[in-house]
Amino acid sequence: MHAFDTPFMIVTGILTGLAFGFLLQRGGVSRYAVILDQFLFRDFTVLKTMLTAIVTGAIGIWGMRAAGMDVGLSVKSATFGPVIVGGLLFGVGMAVLGYCPGTGVAALGDGSRHAIPGLLGMVVGGGLFAELFPVIQEGFMKLGEITRPAGEGATSKLTAVDLTGLAPWWFIGGLLVVAIVVFLIVERIEAARGRPA
Repeated sequence: MHAFDTPFMIVTGILTGLAFGFLLQRGGVSRYAVILDQFLFRDFTVLKTMLTAIVTGAIGIWGMRAAGMDVGLSVKSATFGPVIVGGLLFGVGMAVLGYCPGTGVAALGDGSRHAIPGLLGMVVGGGLFAELFPVIQEGFMKLGEITRPAGEGATSKLTAVDLTGLAPWWFIGGLLVVAIVVFLIVERIEAARGRPA
């Protein structure tokens, strides 16, 4: 595994972050109106960007692993309670602010000062979660946890590959099919509205 505290990794992280922010800005997803219009189903730029990123990332990660590269996966615990609550909070926050953490930082770099309160809220929320984590770690954070035997004990750090025993390429292929179908549907909707796909 790579150490993330070496100068090379730090510089690589900074350059990757700058490239990511640049691409978010160029793709238009650092604009409040684009994200708001996604929630109102008037502009599908965010959906298309996210699907492209997810499929590309999945192919890249599993492709590197298949090529023998030591790419570690940081698998989080399979717990439905915290995931559902966190997803709802994230979705409401994104709908109210008009940005997610990544697009909020990109919007700030793009000159959108109205993203500042939301970014401050993200920092405060993250800090509160870190402070509360020891209290909720064994209760709330375990709600709906899925575990399976692992060695002497059990683990909740599971993926769909672990649960089904299928090769990851089956899931990536399915994801690719879903992405293509969604892109075709979105293209038809945008063509019917007279907007470029």
